[in-house]
Amino acid sequence: MHKTLYWLTKDLRIDDNAALIAAAKSDSLLCVYCIEPRWFSQYRFHTASMGAHRWQFIRQCLADLRVALATYGQEILFVVGEPDRCLAELVERHAIDRVVCSFLPGTDEAAALAGLAARRPDLIIDTQDTYTLFDRTSSPLPKERVVSYSKFRTLAERTDTLLPVDAPASLPPLPAGISFAELRKAEIPDLSGYSHLEPFFEGGESAAKRHLTSYFGSTHASSYKKTRNELDGWDTSSKLSPWLNSGSLSARRALSHLRSYEQTAGANDSTYWLYIELLWREYFQWIAVQIGPKLFSLRGISSCGGFKCFYPERFEKWCQGTTPYPLVNACMKQLKATGYLSNRGRQIAASCLVNELEMDWRYGAAWFEHQLCDYDVASNWGNWQYIAGVGVDPRGGRHFNLQKQTETYDPAGSYIARWSPGPVLQTLDTRDAADWPIG
Repeated sequence: MHKTLYWLTKDLRIDDNAALIAAAKSDSLLCVYCIEPRWFSQYRFHTASMGAHRWQFIRQCLADLRVALATYGQEILFVVGEPDRCLAELVERHAIDRVVCSFLPGTDEAAALAGLAARRPDLIIDTQDTYTLFDRTSSPLPKERVVSYSKFRTLAERTDTLLPVDAPASLPPLPAGISFAELRKAEIPDLSGYSHLEPFFEGGESAAKRHLTSYFGSTHASSYKKTRNELDGWDTSSKLSPWLNSGSLSARRALSHLRSYEQTAGANDSTYWLYIELLWREYFQWIAVQIGPKLFSLRGISSCGGFKCFYPERFEKWCQGTTPYPLVNACMKQLKATGYLSNRGRQIAASCLVNELEMDWRYGAAWFEHQLCDYDVASNWGNWQYIAGVGVDPRGGRHFNLQKQTETYDPAGSYIARWSPGPVLQTLDTRDAADWPIG
């Protein structure tokens, strides 16, 4: 048996957690969550990775998980710093021989694990697939090449997904010398300096279960395809993404509820489209694994493309929702106020930055990373590449006609009136262009 450290990342739950089950096969167990100072300072493209909405949501997730772990006699040790250094110090201090964590597509997580392995070459590092429908051995994405989503979907629909697993019956005790009572008293460190916000979503596995039960206890899933492109409204989409992307709900558990709903309420185009959306999320995860650092490259996976200019005034007005485009302004102000934006709204705002404002798409992706409560590295940066024409879109990018989008999705002007009333900027200063290094 092992002395195990479980590095918590995007798996903040007890249910359907292969990493937690693996970690439970130990003589002792230390659950650790690393809070990185760089989250709250300028990171990619001069924007802090972690914004107020997501940080508040994650803190709620962690608080909820602490309550659940306490019923097992377990707690979370919070550490501040770079994960490879912090984890290596804990491994040495507590004579730990194994680290368990979730496999994630991000390059930052991969770099942290590589750094830990370099610091402690004798350490067993066990990564488990907890974040996706498929695992690394069953992923339908061909490993030797990037394929279109339609091809991936065809392959995915022929591949069985893993079934969710139940929570462990028990967990090992804390390592000797670590007091449960002392850990229990510790507050979650907050380095952000952010003020408390009125939450649009409630974080945590408990809230995820309530929402899952509520959504599939209604008939909304049966009309999802008809409402999914609406710009506003709680019931127009599943709203599962914040819990999925924080790891307080597993994709497999969400799919299991969808299948149960279809058995009782009937399957139709809308329930199928919910499955399609889960596959889109899945597709971007495995694309991110495959392309690695190219996820953040100006040219993405293409051999050309990408505006490489940075316009400070244009970018600031886009971020604050004070552009000449009322629909875009409404989208950006909703995003800033709530940390959430509909899929259609995200596409409209992204297209405007890339096409109307002729900006380097990566600045927009970084701003979304900062603002979105449901941020996921693969989906966010992959979708931005898609819009910019440097990703997996076979059509080479998307340019949305903003007037047509307004007429189609806000014909009465109610969305604009709610989120961005008042006068609109008529022009933008075009003299502030600054060339930006190609990356």
